[in-house]
This record gives sequence, C-alpha cells and structure tokens, in this order.
Amino acid sequence: MTIIHASEDARRIAKRRLPWMVYDYIDGAAGDGHGEQRNRDAIRAQALQPRILNDVEHRSLEVPLFDGTAGLPFGISPMGMCNLAAPGADLMLARAATRHRIPTGASTAASSSLEDIGAAAGGNAWFQLYFSGNEDSSLALIERAEAAGYDTLVVTVDVPEVGRRPRELRRGFTMPFRIGPSQFIDFACHPRWSLTSLFAGAPQLANFGGSHGDFDRSASRAGADWALLDRLRKRWSGRLIVKGVLDVEDAKRLRDAGVDAIQVSSHGGRQLAATPPPIHALGRIREALGTDYPLFYDSGIRSGEDIVTAYAMGADFVLIGRPFLFAIAAGGEKGLTQLIDVLSKETSIALAQLGRSSLRGLDRSVLAPG
Repeated sequence: MTIIHASEDARRIAKRRLPWMVYDYIDGAAGDGHGEQRNRDAIRAQALQPRILNDVEHRSLEVPLFDGTAGLPFGISPMGMCNLAAPGADLMLARAATRHRIPTGASTAASSSLEDIGAAAGGNAWFQLYFSGNEDSSLALIERAEAAGYDTLVVTVDVPEVGRRPRELRRGFTMPFRIGPSQFIDFACHPRWSLTSLFAGAPQLANFGGSHGDFDRSASRAGADWALLDRLRKRWSGRLIVKGVLDVEDAKRLRDAGVDAIQVSSHGGRQLAATPPPIHALGRIREALGTDYPLFYDSGIRSGEDIVTAYAMGADFVLIGRPFLFAIAAGGEKGLTQLIDVLSKETSIALAQLGRSSLRGLDRSVLAPG
C-alpha cells in the first residue's frame, strides 16, 4: 500500500512508476532546472518565527476566497494532460475540489473535457485559457466554459513561446505521442502504467479535435497584447484572473484594466530559468498594490510551511500543481487524498508553532528577522 508522508514521497514513488518520458514531462523545467530549484530555495530561505503560549488549540484552515470561503488554504493549479499521471486524474482532482471546497483549474490542454471537469468539481472549477494567436478559437472555448457554468476564467500570460525543457525533449515527448524505439522500451519497462493506460485509452487533448479544432502545444502566442486582454475582459462577464505575473508595473496595469485577481507565478520554473524567485515578486507586488487586492501564488510550494510562508509574503490563496500529479501517479485517488491531508496537517502544525489559529491576517510579522 502506498503511504505518503510528504510531497517528496509522492515524487519518489511516481518516478519509479511512471515511464521516463512522462515523469520528465511532469517534473521537467526550463533549461537545466536551476530556476525551479531557485524557486524552492527562495521559499525555504524565509524563516518562520515560532511564538509560545497563545492558546492555539482550535485552528481553522478556511480562508476567504472572492465572495465565498475555501475549505483549505490551497487549491489545484491548472495542468495540461493530467491523465498521463493515471487514467481519470483530471476527474480525481475535480472530485477533491468538491470534497474540500477548493478551486481546481481546468486547463485548455486538459485530458478530460472542460464540461466533464466542471460537472465533477461541483462548481469549484476555474477554466484556464492560454492566450492564442487564434482569437476565434479562444472565444469558442470561453463560450463553452460559460455554457458549462464556469464563473471564473484564468488567463495564462507567461507562455508567449513554450519554454525549452531539455528533459522532455531528450525523451521525445510530443502530444499526441509518437512511439519510436526508445518510447517503446520506456513503456515496456513500466508495464503497470502502460497496461492501465492502454486499457483506458491513450490520453488525448480532450477540449480539441473534431468540431472543436486542434491545439498546437508548441504554437507561438507571442502576438498577445493588452488590447487582446481588454477585449477578453469585455467579453467575459465572470471573474477574471491573470496567471503568470512577476513584474510590479504589469501587476498595476492589470489591476487598472479590471482584472479581478493576479496569480503570481513563474509557471513552476517551466518557462524561463532566469526569472527572479516568484516568492520575492509576490512580496513586491503586495507592497505595491496594498492589502485589499486579491493576489494568488503558485510555484515551488511543496509543504505546509511553504504555504504559510506564501501567505506571510502576501498571498490571499495558494495553488499547487505537480505534487498532486505525483500523488496520483503514486497511489491514485487515495494517494491524492493522502497528500491533501499531509499538506493540511503540515499547515495546521506550522500555524500552531507560530502561535496563530488561522491564516487570516497572516503577514510578514511571522517571518523571523534577518
């Protein structure tokens, strides 16, 4: 039986069970990966200051989120082709969102349809859209999301060109799969994954094909501009989040353009290795925008202490990606449940050590000096 005690356990088990090509796709980062490592190092460099004798016996992990309350202080970041981790992974994430009253991102490049994810998430799904050179295609996806009942759109803006990720390039990762001799050997060496996936059917880009057109993962999106954002803001009547922001001036302009929330992110280090640590960008953007504007955060979060650190640096909500896919690859839906429970307990214990009973109002005062 798979037992996950920390997010690294999930990653270690997933590395053993997944084909090398799939593992390197999920785990890979831009360049040699030093940017992703810097993300994690920067978070861990922020020390938390323990406090004592504050009666923290009763603690809550609920946090306000827009006009409601999330049951946990973290949600599920949108990820493409989740079903590579295990058949039905997208829907496992959606069901977890329902159980815990947290958002899950339904990616443009999901391997389950946005309609199926939305139905399984029980109103807790946000639809993620890549700015595209084909504006008509983007508008068609928005119309589908509206028809499926989505009320929140997450527009990812940090992929003008897909970052070079040498690990997946060396494995010959493409969508759809191209099976050559090395991939055949890879799949043969991981029969548990291969047989399960073969029985369920090879993962596909479920929001495309047939009457829905095609999706080119490597296509340039470099033509996107502020005018396109303005048109999108006018077209989308629900909440609009812009994901992939690291610059203070960009953040100010997004706020002034009517964006409802900003997600500070370096795409998990998958786009540009040389980006500044997003946890530092979060602090600068919070200082520039004040305390009231909603700021979300992802990139480099691996533990409950990391979650608390992000809140202390100015996040109103945290989203997590890869660790959840590793948990599913390691133990299916039970593995996912275990990791969510681990992160929840780690967060609660960290709050107790800090003498706090809630993440509400958490700020830099809980960071140790120096």
